[in-house]
Amino acid sequence: MSSDTQPPARDSVPVGIWGPTIAAVLLGLLTLTARVQSNDTLLASFYVAAALLLLGQAAMLVRGHTTGTRPGIDVVLRSQHYIQAAVQVAVLTYWGWHWRPVYDMSLLIAAQLTFAYGFDIVLTWLRGRRYSLGFGPFPIILSINLFLWFKDDWFYLQFLMIAVGFLGKEFVQWTRDDRRVHIFNPSAFALGLFSLALIATGTTDLTWGQEIASTLTLAPDIYTFLFMMGLVVMYFFSITLVAGTAAAVLFGLSAAYSAWAGVPYFVDSEIPAAVFLGLHLLITDPSTSPRTPLGKTVFGALYGVGVFALYTVLASAGAPTFYDKLLCVPLLNLSVRGIDMAVRSIDRRGIRIPGLVGFGGDPAHLRKLNLAHIGIWIAFFGVMAMSGKADGTHPGDQLPFWQTACADGKPNACHRLLQIEASYCGDNSAWACNELGVHYSNGGMTATDAALGSKYFARACELRFQPGCLNLLEPVEKLTASPRPLDLRLLLREGGLNLMEVSDGDLYVKACSHGWTFACNATSGAP
Repeated sequence: MSSDTQPPARDSVPVGIWGPTIAAVLLGLLTLTARVQSNDTLLASFYVAAALLLLGQAAMLVRGHTTGTRPGIDVVLRSQHYIQAAVQVAVLTYWGWHWRPVYDMSLLIAAQLTFAYGFDIVLTWLRGRRYSLGFGPFPIILSINLFLWFKDDWFYLQFLMIAVGFLGKEFVQWTRDDRRVHIFNPSAFALGLFSLALIATGTTDLTWGQEIASTLTLAPDIYTFLFMMGLVVMYFFSITLVAGTAAAVLFGLSAAYSAWAGVPYFVDSEIPAAVFLGLHLLITDPSTSPRTPLGKTVFGALYGVGVFALYTVLASAGAPTFYDKLLCVPLLNLSVRGIDMAVRSIDRRGIRIPGLVGFGGDPAHLRKLNLAHIGIWIAFFGVMAMSGKADGTHPGDQLPFWQTACADGKPNACHRLLQIEASYCGDNSAWACNELGVHYSNGGMTATDAALGSKYFARACELRFQPGCLNLLEPVEKLTASPRPLDLRLLLREGGLNLMEVSDGDLYVKACSHGWTFACNATSGAP
């Protein structure tokens, strides 16, 4: 995610032939920790990863003996690697402070980095090249871990995903600007392939993908935080047009859909937080994206359109929608040469678009142009923030909004209401479980399924919601009731933490502001 024009610092490292073995030993030491020892499959995954590195070390030694060559290492420190890594660490730290599983994952992230270095060294040396030792693996590994983790029982797939990313970088290449370069963003290549496999096999539950996508909003003011982090990389590496255009297109398409349908497109946000993260830290690798201002603009616009379309495609197929931002990037990487050809064609015709110069261009002018683009992006985000479309309260956070939209027959509103209530029922809201039971027992909103309805009533009863218990007795009319305070502490969380510390009085005031009329009556003292 940077300019490739900055010359790297290079220092010859005379030793390093045992790099893969060192990485394998470090993985072995990590197996002694309680975190790894707690799960037999996780422990075996570490052993297999270390064994693979040792096999690579053996292959490297055999090759060196056969060819009479000695592997070499150069220290190559590129700012795009360590600045991007610093920003990614900042995001993980802030997010993890509010969702602790991120911190629990830190040791496993360290293991992935260790494996990545060893595996990358083996690949490079077996291909007969000197290894560039720097921070290169950091952005790849951290990017993967910002979007997808396999659970401990399946963690060997995490190591496999890393291997696939580096294999893609090494072997899936094309000629661009008279240079052989990798086609795909390594992290996006791995994420995209594994996302397709998980969708095809219906095994998303092997991962923490859904939780990762939904828990970013547990961190207060997450959009503002990601915006500030994004400014850092925009300033240093001129990725403003990619991220800014993607955000503008998504925002515009969401607004157009809301104006037409009367309901939000992305349920509870104009741009989901995980997508907002992706357009800053996933799609902006300079080796796999256009380098010209006009090309970057087209690339960003295509990302916005792609995510918007994939959200509907995935939802229609019954697949988790959080894959939208992951599946889009490899497809865009394949479009880069076509975009470059189109921009060249425009440039040859002498067409100049204000603020978007053609190929080449004076570097000083390009830097000034980037500062202008940053200014426009700041103004655009300011409009988003002031209109409540970033960290503000969103209509989609208000469950009564979806009840009304469903009753009014708004497009897709009833399906969204079922999804939202199912999510809250999963969080142990007895009221939401009872509502689902009513929907599936009565039909109308969805196909009648008496057995599923009874299952939800039983769950509501188990959570001590009286109407759920009575509905299990199969009255002619299924009973409903207003949410209890305990339910409201879940229903009013707005994608954040459950409101367990809020007083009942404040809770009812908040519920009233979110459209719950019974709460308004309670706060006003009306019967």
